[in-house]
Amino acid sequence: MTRKLAAFWHKVQRWTTNCFACTPVDILAVEACLPPVDLLLAYKRRLACLRVMCSLPEINPAAARLPSSLHTPSPHRHGPDTRILCRGNPGSRLPLPWRQARPALKNRTHLPLDALPHSMFFLLGPDGLAPLPVTSQHLLGESYPAPPPGRAYPQLKLLCKNRLMEEWEMVAPDPPRYEYRPSLRPHPFMGLSKFDVGRLHQMRSGKSYLRAHPSWDDDGPPTCPSCAEAPESFEHAILHCSAKRPARIRHLQAVTELGPDAPVWSSAALLGALTRFIRATATAFPPGMFYRPPSSACAVSSRSSNLNVVSFGYFMSSQES
Repeated sequence: MTRKLAAFWHKVQRWTTNCFACTPVDILAVEACLPPVDLLLAYKRRLACLRVMCSLPEINPAAARLPSSLHTPSPHRHGPDTRILCRGNPGSRLPLPWRQARPALKNRTHLPLDALPHSMFFLLGPDGLAPLPVTSQHLLGESYPAPPPGRAYPQLKLLCKNRLMEEWEMVAPDPPRYEYRPSLRPHPFMGLSKFDVGRLHQMRSGKSYLRAHPSWDDDGPPTCPSCAEAPESFEHAILHCSAKRPARIRHLQAVTELGPDAPVWSSAALLGALTRFIRATATAFPPGMFYRPPSSACAVSSRSSNLNVVSFGYFMSSQES
């Protein structure tokens, strides 16, 4: 089932980015800001475990069957007989303490409910006895003492999110192959039109209609067809092609780099200028397709492009807020 979900998840990532089918899946996940499905499922499991561990045992029956040594918001627990009834394991398997790692022997395992705190051991401190907060503070009645000062429930969720990003960084492509790093927040340029977004995603991923980017129909030489001076890479087509110098002077005077930390990826004005340059020069357009707006509709297209930039600036300000 996970393999089927992963195949569908790759289709979702390609639909989101408009990238080619030959784009590597690790690069595709970074471009779509959608983690791989196995890492995403592990993250959702951690959130579910955290919700059970931070629930009141008097309200959540699963929290009442957790190990008694786990410092939950309430010390109330069911008896050991109830825990054995919820074991769900064959009688030949011996249960392990929830703090102990599972050995290589197959006859030792954790109880299903003990596996929850064991998977979240990184949140419980070095000794595994850090107190856990309650999911919602208003659930505590007047009979409960004041909770001890410490981490709040949103902070623990943030630690789970950071754990997801650490695991994603480990499987992300190396910088010599792909420079941009994973992020759960959508890229700012994803608020533009889908055609312009597809051009940027394809050129960033290294699988586009540029001659230096290998693809499934790579037959011609990698030399830039506009200037015939160097391979047509992403940076050459945008920043260095001599044949596009007039359009570059007109649109891209403030854009000097395209790296992962370049200002163009976080500025609405620079992204609008980059989009106008790509459309004016037909950079990375499909073969035989050239952008030529009709002369009678130039004013209308200019007004619509300005409207897109204004609406995109509003999108950026709402994301920052």
